[in-house]
Amino acid sequence: MILTGPEIRNAVSSGDITIVPYDAGRVSPNAYDWRLGDTIQVCDSDLDAARPSTFVEKVIPPDGMELQPGNLYLGVTHERTHSELYAQLINGDHSLGALGVWVHVSAPLGHTGHGIRWTLEIRVARRTRIYPRMTFGKIIFLRTSGAIVSYQDIGQKYVASTGIDVSRLYEEMR
Repeated sequence: MILTGPEIRNAVSSGDITIVPYDAGRVSPNAYDWRLGDTIQVCDSDLDAARPSTFVEKVIPPDGMELQPGNLYLGVTHERTHSELYAQLINGDHSLGALGVWVHVSAPLGHTGHGIRWTLEIRVARRTRIYPRMTFGKIIFLRTSGAIVSYQDIGQKYVASTGIDVSRLYEEMR
């Protein structure tokens, strides 16, 4: 079951959901409107799942950065979210989708106990200028059913993420 805006506000107030930084004005009827962070990693070369990926990290200037089709960009949310009670789903914003910006291509689920700034897989259909801390998507919170298991208790590799995570699939292929 998806939490409504008033339930998100209540859960933030009670400490059951953490959003840092939090702005109550960004709560919508069933979601929280998250923003793009200040940095982006750029990959314009071929990738190999069996080897570490090479990206160049850049600060997004206040006057924006133009993204190019054919490149893979890894961004990060400005906000860090966490809940031990609720699962999270992150989505792009329709307004960006209408510009041909795919904000989060895979892995939209944040498990209970997952406390992160989300890594974003960004692709563009056309040259598109983006800006730091612009609204970039929505995050919804889901009430779980059954016994709650925290992501932090199962030793996953991305638990403590505070920035942009590149693929570590090569570690599993050794």
